Amino acid sequence: MRILFLAVLRPHTGNAVTAERVRVHLEAAGHVCILKDAFDFESPSEIANLIEAEKCEAALALHLYRGGRLVQGHGIPFGIIFGGTDLNEDVNREEKSKVMGKVLEEARFAVAFTESMKEMAQRQWPHAKGKIYVQSQGITTTPNAAFNWSTFLQRAEINQSADNLHVFLLVCGLRQVKDPLYLVDAFSEWHQEEPNIYLVIVGPEVDPVFTKEVKAKVERAPGVRLMREMPQADLHAAVKNCFAVVNSSVSEGMSAAILEAMDLEVPVLARNIPGNAAVVKHGVTGLLFSDPQEFVQLAKRLVSDPALEREIVANGKEYIRTHHSWQVERDTYQRLLRKFEGSLEA
Repeated sequence: MRILFLAVLRPHTGNAVTAERVRVHLEAAGHVCILKDAFDFESPSEIANLIEAEKCEAALALHLYRGGRLVQGHGIPFGIIFGGTDLNEDVNREEKSKVMGKVLEEARFAVAFTESMKEMAQRQWPHAKGKIYVQSQGITTTPNAAFNWSTFLQRAEINQSADNLHVFLLVCGLRQVKDPLYLVDAFSEWHQEEPNIYLVIVGPEVDPVFTKEVKAKVERAPGVRLMREMPQADLHAAVKNCFAVVNSSVSEGMSAAILEAMDLEVPVLARNIPGNAAVVKHGVTGLLFSDPQEFVQLAKRLVSDPALEREIVANGKEYIRTHHSWQVERDTYQRLLRKFEGSLEA
């Protein structure tokens, strides 16, 4: 089949990584996958022209609203992959929720990353029961073997001996839903007590106005650094070398940064929100915090307790092995696309 795949493809974001991984799965089954950025299109008519020009026989969209509203109504079967924005933000806007409900009526299938996401969707759109499947993100990490941690620290303006250094890495696009400033004040206070502790925020400048706010805050925050996005292999290498990965988002679908940290055997400290609690079991595969003060308490405990660190790392790695198999993800998407075949034969 020739499949149109719409997703938001901002470089170095979780959406882009997920879309590329799914594209590879589809092409491995012999399909031709035409991957396009949903933000490049403003109306369904533009998509209709693209479908005709590319002779697309089916479609897939990552994000029920951003992509789904563009692929419906064209007479070709399509499926949907939920994004966190769908169920955490867009669903609260009546007009968007109605549009998403209509998209689900027409979709042949929808994929949620977690059982809780599936349950939320079914409560909101009861008519979609029976067509929502759960498939966790498959994870593969490929650190750059040539990556130099000392060079990374120099770029981050951290001039300390690596032997006594504890770098916490917050990987996120600079937008409000990721809340990168949530821990800055508490972290700065901790750094002033223990100068070998640093927080490094790494990610693309998604929201230009908010980015200015983040830069201004970080410039005044001792022990906190801000770095631009990095190629995926370099980012994986940076994660592998840091002490722990942090997630402070207001809402998440499924954080790729958390899963990648677990796969790379690095401890995770995540804000206690439903999307994070679905993948991080407190005290077992990571640590969950409810406010900045609790974050500092838990982080200090992790720094001072190597046995806890080892246990969390081992459990996190095992969780990824058993629940986030790349091969299982591939099998699921290839099986779901077979739902289109009857329509095409007809």
